[in-house]
Amino acid sequence: MSHLDDFFDEQSEIIGKFGWAVVHVLPTDDDPADTVPFAYTVGLTGYGFPELTIAGLPPETGHVLLNEVAARVRDEGLLLGHGQRIRGLIDGREVRIVAGAAGETLFPGAALMRYGDDRVSLLQIAWPDPADRFPWQSGYDTTGYPQPTIGSIQPRAGLRCTAFRGIPGGPVRRSQRHRSARTGQPGTRPASPPGGD
Repeated sequence: MSHLDDFFDEQSEIIGKFGWAVVHVLPTDDDPADTVPFAYTVGLTGYGFPELTIAGLPPETGHVLLNEVAARVRDEGLLLGHGQRIRGLIDGREVRIVAGAAGETLFPGAALMRYGDDRVSLLQIAWPDPADRFPWQSGYDTTGYPQPTIGSIQPRAGLRCTAFRGIPGGPVRRSQRHRSARTGQPGTRPASPPGGD
């Protein structure tokens, strides 16, 4: 049996026992100096969920965070989507979920080998720098906190109000007109223009 066969057999045992496994990809001496470690899950695809990845953290930290989020997904039914915020994973700070395709930098090889390219989708847990900025935001500290991503989250321009509040000076809603007529309170739009009878 080859080393690769042993790896997949051990991984199958872990997935059978816990529901998923975590694979760490660490830089080697042959990698470029700026290569960043990352980790990813293998097994969530079997439940119909995307695999998770995280980059730029020490292996133990990445492992704990992946296990925590994977448990919420599988056991609690947490549905993750692009741009979603999750609080309470890192000292009360929030992380963001980024959807994207596997690439050369963040490549979940064991998941792709186990399930096939057509079945595996990927979500990244992105974490902020000490100033609470994410890698796709201006001013993120890429030198101190390198974190390659599989995508970015763009702010929604012009989205300031979540509920329609009417057009200023526009017609008054019926409920306001009745309320004002009963109370005699000013503030309703007059029935005729000022100065007219």
